[in-house]
Amino acid sequence: MENFFMENFWFVLIILVWTIPWKGVALWRAAKNNQQIWFIFFLLVNTLAVLEILYIFIFSHRRKKKFFTKSF
Repeated sequence: MENFFMENFWFVLIILVWTIPWKGVALWRAAKNNQQIWFIFFLLVNTLAVLEILYIFIFSHRRKKKFFTKSF
C-alpha cells in the first residue's frame, strides 16, 4: 500500500485537494442546518466529493418562510 502512494503521489494529492474543501463545506452546512445524519454520513464516508457536491447544491437548501405584510 505504501508503494501505491509513492508511485501515485500526484494523483493522491489531486484527490485530496479536490475532496477536502467540498467535504469541509458540506460538513459546515450540515452542522449549520442541524442535520446530524448528513453530518455523520459525510464524516464517515468518502465519495470523492460527489455526494458532498449534491448535498451542497440540492439537499441543503432550507425552505424559506414567506412573511406577508399588510400594506396600508
